Amino acid sequence: MDGSAAASVGGFFALRTTAPPDGTHRPLARLYAGEQAPLTARIDTVAARLDTSERRVAASVAHLGLASRLWSVALGPAALTGSFPGLSPAALHWDPRHPAPDELWLDGTESLPGTACRIREAVQYGHLVPLAEAIHRDGPLSDRLLWGNAGSALAGALRQLVAWARTHHRPDVAARARALAAELFDHPDLRNTGTPHDTAFRRRSCCLYYRTPAGGLCGDCVFESV
Repeated sequence: MDGSAAASVGGFFALRTTAPPDGTHRPLARLYAGEQAPLTARIDTVAARLDTSERRVAASVAHLGLASRLWSVALGPAALTGSFPGLSPAALHWDPRHPAPDELWLDGTESLPGTACRIREAVQYGHLVPLAEAIHRDGPLSDRLLWGNAGSALAGALRQLVAWARTHHRPDVAARARALAAELFDHPDLRNTGTPHDTAFRRRSCCLYYRTPAGGLCGDCVFESV
């Protein structure tokens, strides 16, 4: 497992950099190209865990979890060190049967400048856009909901980084994380997903978790403000 500083923030920020022994991880590029089986399996698993018969609910929760991982493994190292690993879909492998952090394995050593522009290219354009298309192939979910998930995931990663920075007396990390998140939110797809664009983020759409038998309202749920 990667021993980088980002891993100390929490499991969602850790990234496996050695090949898993079971050999079952597949490049996310294959999912984005149409190999749907891993995503189908993940949504099936989430549906079973949530005890829901509504596939769109399970698909939304599965999407939110992966979006959270993708933002975290980029934003975390960028805020901590000023760079982040190259996360191309061909190099980033996924096995949805594993929990974080073992579900993602990075087969590569490329390091990129930790700017909002490069993070947007790697995560938003490189993963979230084709991931949304893969979700749509499984069943109907609105783009507004999926981008709301992406905004919520970004705000959640920021919240964890700021909390870590406060505990470890690293105001520099908190400042970089806030600046990066603010710039990432300044994009048409993310700008209107919720406000404010900081740790107090409140989304303007719902991830549908409340529809599960044991569900409640998430911390940033739109219904909390109604």
